Amino acid sequence: MRTPVVDELARNRHASAVVAGLVVGCFLTWNVSNVGAAADPLADAYGVSLAVVGLLTTALFVTHLLSQLPAGIWSDRVGPHRVALAACAFGAAGNALLLVDDAIALGIVGRLVVGVGSGAGFVAGLDLVRAGGGGPVLHGVFGGATMAGGGLAVVIVPPLTDATGWRATYAAALVLAVVAAVPTSFVRGVARVGASPRGVLGDRRLLPLGVLQAATFGLAVVAGNWIVPLLERQDVSAALAGALGGLVLLAGIVTRPLGGGLTHRRPAGRALVAGSLVAVAAGALLLASGGPTWVSALGALCLGLAAGLPFAALFEAAQQLRPDAPGSAVALVNACGVLSVLVATPLAGLAFDLPGDGRLAFAAIAALSLLALVALPRVRL
Repeated sequence: MRTPVVDELARNRHASAVVAGLVVGCFLTWNVSNVGAAADPLADAYGVSLAVVGLLTTALFVTHLLSQLPAGIWSDRVGPHRVALAACAFGAAGNALLLVDDAIALGIVGRLVVGVGSGAGFVAGLDLVRAGGGGPVLHGVFGGATMAGGGLAVVIVPPLTDATGWRATYAAALVLAVVAAVPTSFVRGVARVGASPRGVLGDRRLLPLGVLQAATFGLAVVAGNWIVPLLERQDVSAALAGALGGLVLLAGIVTRPLGGGLTHRRPAGRALVAGSLVAVAAGALLLASGGPTWVSALGALCLGLAAGLPFAALFEAAQQLRPDAPGSAVALVNACGVLSVLVATPLAGLAFDLPGDGRLAFAAIAALSLLALVALPRVRL
């Protein structure tokens, strides 16, 4: 039986571009979570606290954010395959630098370099899928691939570092960046926009899409970062809390492609996004309730599944709004989501010093998700 993915691949003008985009998106996103997965070994190697190790992730997200729009602009000008190759080069160079020494200052510099690669890789990877002829189904598959990259790092890095040492965290990422460059280097004949995009930053049609990306992807990442301490304060075991935290982020592997398939089969993007926002809020409220563990598990599952559904619809809409600058449009929308992670993650942490042991943070996530519904009438999905 043919699936939407098979049908869409059959229609693609350049399947090699789609494959390259998926590989780049998956392999470079590994860097987003590999440090957190090896936090304790890295803290020992660098001789610092876990809080300082957290700066390595913050450093990556800073340049991950800053590289988005430049990557989109250059993807439109010179082609996404060239930007993807540059992203792989930054990913490889940054991880090579991280292997040199165990000085924390060098570690932060290396992660800043890697962040350029991961940020540009997301934008160029998704634009490669578009340029290859991919539609909402394959955009959703790309979203699932990026979630899989981060999820696989969480699973693979801990035993790898236990077996070989802290440098394995970066050595594996270096190898993946080099491997991702191989299919990208064979991409040929992909059309590029070629013009200098104008007015993307000031395009008010794109900003509501950015708000919706922040309210789904962004809030899910914030929730995933703080669900473990929230549940541990409710006497949930560390192992179970970690599993539920992973569920919030890894559920997108399934629902991002599913959302693309739903958009492809039945154009109902507005209802899909509205339902997702309500479900994210419901999941966050269940987590904020402080109820039994099964209630928290249901909340984590609901939040994680719902947050991934709008991915394909939002980025498909961004590219259709700006056919003259599809890479730049994707970059702006996703930058809103990344910015929300950078701003809201530390703010949510402050709630753990207030009454409620962090439950106020999840109540705020629910409120912000519902507030984002006001952006829906301003978008065309």
